[in-house]
Formats: sequence, structure tokens, C-alpha cells
Amino acid sequence: MDVLSSLRAARLVPVVVLDDARQADGLAAALVAGGLPVAEVTFRTSAAQDSIRAMADRGDMLVGAGTVLTPEQVDQAVAAGASYVVSPGLSRAVVERCGEHGVLALPGAVTATEIQAAVELGLTTVKFFPAGTSGGAPAIAALAAPFAGVSFVPTGGVGPKNLQDYLGIASVAAVGGSWMVPRDAVKDGDFDRVRTLTAEAVALVQG
Repeated sequence: MDVLSSLRAARLVPVVVLDDARQADGLAAALVAGGLPVAEVTFRTSAAQDSIRAMADRGDMLVGAGTVLTPEQVDQAVAAGASYVVSPGLSRAVVERCGEHGVLALPGAVTATEIQAAVELGLTTVKFFPAGTSGGAPAIAALAAPFAGVSFVPTGGVGPKNLQDYLGIASVAAVGGSWMVPRDAVKDGDFDRVRTLTAEAVALVQG
């Protein structure tokens, strides 16, 4: 199964911020135990690269890098074992570097112009970010009409209350969210809480 197919199968991608790479293995174990063996580790902290490496080395989950802004960060993410790269916006340089490495690029795009630019770069899936302030599910449904071959991964402002609004759209491949991986719980090593929240999230996805 390729990376995009795996994300489609998961339907939900935990967006993780790790301040200490020593918490990565415990977090990964909690996600797997909760039934969601996938994560997007954001490059917002200095612990990101080592965290990705620790999670990817387990061999039991799909790990991607998020908030990737430069080709150099793509190199770092791939070297650490990231299987896909997520960006908040559309950068030709980042997309092309992902192509050189053979990893899936998921750039942010919320307007018709941005989506068309992504298509011109050969992409079929984009991150719809920030989803909550960019029109939400209705905006994706509207954009899906002219871009019939494009899939979306909405992230930002997604939670248990509106999750099904997004998942009910055929063009939505998966949804990114952080409510099952609260930063304080991760920082405190409260992985029982993460496991419980993850299991609840998986149950919501399964309906």
C-alpha cells in the first residue's frame, strides 16, 4: 500500500508537536495502541527530526513531517525517515525536492489558484489549511467540482464536532487533527490519555 492509500485508510492524521524527542516512542506506542498508527510530526520545534527518527524506526507506523517550509527541511525529514511531507502553503521548491526524494508532498492550498498551481506541479492531493477559517467543509465541496481529480486533507480547526462534515465529502482523503494528541499530555508523558483520546477519535471516524 502506498503512502496516500495508507492515509486514506487511516482517515485521520494526528498532528503532533513534540518538545522532547524522548517522548516520541511513548507517543507512538499510544497512537498505535489507540488504533491510529500514523502521525504528522511538525517541524515547529528543534526535537522534530529526532522525534521522526524515533517513531519511524519502530516500523509499526506511518510517519510524516509537517510545517516543512524549505528544501533543506525536506532533506532533514527524509533523512529521519519521514514518508510524506506536509507544508502550510504551496512551495515549488519544496514540492520538487520531495519529488527528488520520491516522497509524497502535501502542500497547503485553499484557493482555486493555489490548487491549480499544485495540479500543474503534478500533484493530486493537497492539504486544505487552515480549514476552519478558509470556508471549512462547504469550501472543499465547492472546490471539488472544478477539480474533480484532486483530493483534500483538511487540517486546522477540525475536531470531534465537525469531523464527519469533512469525512462525508468524497474528495476528502483524510483529516488532520491535534485534539487526540494534546501538547500538554505529550509533554507530561500522559500517554494513557493520548491512547484514550485516540481510541475515541478512531471510533468517531468509524461512525
